Amino acid sequence: MGITKSELFKKRQNRIAHLAKAFDHPARVAIIEHLLSNQTCICNDLVDVLPLSQSTINQHLKELKSIGIIKGEIEGPKVNYCIDEKVWEEAKDIFINMFSQFVSKKNCC
Repeated sequence: MGITKSELFKKRQNRIAHLAKAFDHPARVAIIEHLLSNQTCICNDLVDVLPLSQSTINQHLKELKSIGIIKGEIEGPKVNYCIDEKVWEEAKDIFINMFSQFVSKKNCC
């Protein structure tokens, strides 16, 4: 694996990059949208609505969980996933703050 040199950047910049990974694949965006509209789901729910195999969906769920944007609760033999409210609010605040810093200038490239 290549060296990212992430240690050369500020902690905040690394956190923003880490949170942004949740949105760097359309499957992850679709999973997040599904969770936002349905509150919770299990992997098989997503298999029914996404054009992906169960193993691929599981990989995306694992990545979203490692980022922290979702959490999973074991219910019997299944894992029930939902948005992690604390991390969601953190991401929302970070991205709103970043996007609000842009000021349009007429003579910009």
